[in-house]
Amino acid sequence: MSEIKMSKRSINITIALMAFSGLLIIYVETMIVPAIPVFITFFHSTYSNVSWILTAYIITGTVSAAIFGKVADIVGKKKVFLLLGIIYTIAISFGGFAHTLDELIAVRAVQGIGFGMIPIAFAIINDVVPREKLALAQGIMSATFAIGSGIGLVLGSYITETLGWQWDFHTAIPVAIILLILTYIFIRENTVTGKQKIDFAGVSMLGAGLVLLIFGLSEGEHYGWYSHLIIGMFILAFILFAAFTYFESHYKYAFINMKLLKKRNIFLSNIVGLFAMAAMYFLFFTVPTLLQDPSPIGFGKTVFYSGLILFPATIMNMIFAPVAAKIIKHRGPRLSIIIGLSVDIIGFGLLYLYRATIPEILLDTMFVGAGISLMLVGIINVLLTSTPRANAGEATGMNTVFRDIGMSIAPAVGGALETMYTIKVTVGVQIINGIPTKIQQAFPDSTAYNYIYLIGVVFVILGFIFTAFMKKTKIES
Repeated sequence: MSEIKMSKRSINITIALMAFSGLLIIYVETMIVPAIPVFITFFHSTYSNVSWILTAYIITGTVSAAIFGKVADIVGKKKVFLLLGIIYTIAISFGGFAHTLDELIAVRAVQGIGFGMIPIAFAIINDVVPREKLALAQGIMSATFAIGSGIGLVLGSYITETLGWQWDFHTAIPVAIILLILTYIFIRENTVTGKQKIDFAGVSMLGAGLVLLIFGLSEGEHYGWYSHLIIGMFILAFILFAAFTYFESHYKYAFINMKLLKKRNIFLSNIVGLFAMAAMYFLFFTVPTLLQDPSPIGFGKTVFYSGLILFPATIMNMIFAPVAAKIIKHRGPRLSIIIGLSVDIIGFGLLYLYRATIPEILLDTMFVGAGISLMLVGIINVLLTSTPRANAGEATGMNTVFRDIGMSIAPAVGGALETMYTIKVTVGVQIINGIPTKIQQAFPDSTAYNYIYLIGVVFVILGFIFTAFMKKTKIES
């Protein structure tokens, strides 16, 4: 598509608004991460059930990005961006008023539809920015993700601790409304590309397969791992994934281009991307719980404290992105991935072996944050250097789907293990019939964390194996 002719000021405003939309969406996603233990207590629920607060958002976000990216090309990017923004704002507005866990999960699922704004924001930037400045503009957009994560962890945890988790949602409402108003005023509509077909069948099969797989992982302990229900869910998920693969290979308008996926580097970089995002969400889902749970299995810290401990990991993510760029420029993207994997093995290995003190946990998470940054920057560059320019947008969209799958699986696996391996801890004393009685509550024990971080190590090792088969590529100057 040709560029839309705009003044320099209008282009800068467009970049700023689209970058701000990415920051807001990632902020709202991460602001509740430190509050995971709070949700468990507030809703009297389990770790595996609460994991759906994250997972539901990611699954609907994956489906939304796949569908509305095409819809935006058909009816106009600004129209679809505003529509998704309205849905997103309404969902945020209801989030703080949820009285049950099911209500909050439902709200988060609707909120995930707004995740489709991110690929549309990239596409809007692609329409208005001159080719010679496009890389810088896309870089600014991408940088807001790390910034949004950092702000979400710190500000979100502070709001949760001082005002309550409901205000995480309440305080985001005016910001979302302002974004909608400014977008309506300043963003110009693109010319539409005409009729295209949307792969509803493929998206539905992938979405349903993910829901069944994750439900089986998160509820296996509750219903029994060998129960007919759980086994049936795993079998049906496998059938849906197989049908999805076959359908996408033969459908002209498939949202996953199997011809691209057959290329070695594209396939491998997507698989490694899945492992990288799963590793990051293992970290996000478990560290707040470990820090906030009472002694002897936790540290009894506050929500805000746990957000502060995770914050340096996002700082490392930002710091090591340009380091990765230097490595890629001189030695190629494959080396950046290998170094990132090496750093992550150290990080998860340390979390498995040494997490007895908070300084140890802080150091461990910083290793993981640095490693993931080196990996992700390397992965996207392997992908782009292995993809024809005409298919670059398609390839990055595909990579987003694989990353989202990793992000959705990690909380389910982590929550299942935290529910399976528990220890009862006395959290207070209650007078019953005149007799002081201990109040005990189940919390994840060290075995749960050992398995989670060991799985993190295994994921990174698998990443090494897949990376070893990548062809070396170079970045053109």
